[in-house]
Amino acid sequence: MKIIHYDQREGELKIVADTLEDLWHLSKVIATGDEVEGSSFRTYKVGKVEEKKHVKIRLKVEQVEFSESSNRLRLLGTITWGEPEEFVQLGRHHTIEVAPGDKITIRKKWLEHELKRLKEAESETKKPKVLIVLLDEEHALFATLKPYGVDYGLEIRNKARKKSEDFEKKEQEYFSEITEQLERFEGKLVIAGPGFAKDNLRKFLQEKKPEILKKAIFDSCSYAEPSGVNELIKRGVLQKAAGLARFEKEEKEIEEFFINIYKETGKSVYGLEEVRKAVESGAVEKLLVIDSLFRKSEDVQKIVEDAEKSGSEIVMISEEGDHSLKLKNFGGIGAILRWNLI
Repeated sequence: MKIIHYDQREGELKIVADTLEDLWHLSKVIATGDEVEGSSFRTYKVGKVEEKKHVKIRLKVEQVEFSESSNRLRLLGTITWGEPEEFVQLGRHHTIEVAPGDKITIRKKWLEHELKRLKEAESETKKPKVLIVLLDEEHALFATLKPYGVDYGLEIRNKARKKSEDFEKKEQEYFSEITEQLERFEGKLVIAGPGFAKDNLRKFLQEKKPEILKKAIFDSCSYAEPSGVNELIKRGVLQKAAGLARFEKEEKEIEEFFINIYKETGKSVYGLEEVRKAVESGAVEKLLVIDSLFRKSEDVQKIVEDAEKSGSEIVMISEEGDHSLKLKNFGGIGAILRWNLI
């Protein structure tokens, strides 16, 4: 993501979305009533023949749709401006589709946490991506770290059996398959697992592809399963590989929030009314809100604005992340307090 220009007085921000993750971030800050300008096509009828004409369009947004499968961010709304004028009909409904590499202009009343999110996304673009490989004697599980969680992908099975005559050959084939995937990846690697499989892979790489070791971090985890990724997150291994990713921070904040509840310290409150009271008293250090609730509820938006004015840190919890389910059970909004209100 690249922020090209920001006019604070006009609330105008010009931005280029470089990646699918950038589109996801934009889907979290563009809301109903915002104005978005970008390139699009309008169908223009010449006699009985319909032609598509390239236009610049500005919409008043009514609906935001993010589709990871189609690599698109779709912004639906009514046209407030466009050129060439002969191909644009003001007030008509239209859709701007934003893909990686597209430039758009957003006009809105920006909240501090929204600008912070985009600046962090711009910074994340410059960081190396992370491929996680969890392996044991039976299989290797591949996953990539994204801002909204972990994306699990390829699984390679180990066909080697210890009592088999061709054990060493099959094990080498297993490591070769893993190595092929590691070679294709340009970012950082985190290779972990229980037992000796990861150590034997390291020896294999040292002999066959030592250049891969320069971008790899080796560590241990209890299982070569998704729970192993969670273990690496809690120990800060992924932070070491690529800096603190957004969803890691979210999970740590959620964990702190619930520790206070379980220990009955009085330093965490939840639910709309309790959080509102805490914000009004100036006691909120961190405000935790599920992003979808923020978009839908004017009451929550008012609480967030008031919390920002009192110097609270706003932590938007991604609805897509597994950790959001915990907060949903507590009303979707909570706060970590500077002091105990009881």
